Amino acid sequence: QLQLVESGGGLVQPGGSLRLSCQTSRNIIVFNAVDWYRQAPGKQRDLVAGITRDVRTNYVDSLKGRFTISRDNAKNTVYLQMNNLKPEDTAVYYCHVNYVSRDYWGQGTQVTVSS
Repeated sequence: QLQLVESGGGLVQPGGSLRLSCQTSRNIIVFNAVDWYRQAPGKQRDLVAGITRDVRTNYVDSLKGRFTISRDNAKNTVYLQMNNLKPEDTAVYYCHVNYVSRDYWGQGTQVTVSS
């Protein structure tokens, strides 16, 4: 069973930084892409960023310049570096892959931006 495990969330003050990690239970190279989504209370789950097998990246326009997605194939891990965090970034952040035509999600990691 494929598993995605997120970590790195927490409480941070506005302007602070966090780095989220998503570790996969399979060799990360088998996935065409690994994505980060987020879901704020009462809102739908939205794409934040994605990174492909050949390290092409895409971001939601509103987050460009503050968030950076990267990968370490040796560790089967994708990272999301989040800088200059704002209260509106508060959400549960989820890792996602589509593998063999099926969507897989991690359990999520809570990010709370508050003073």
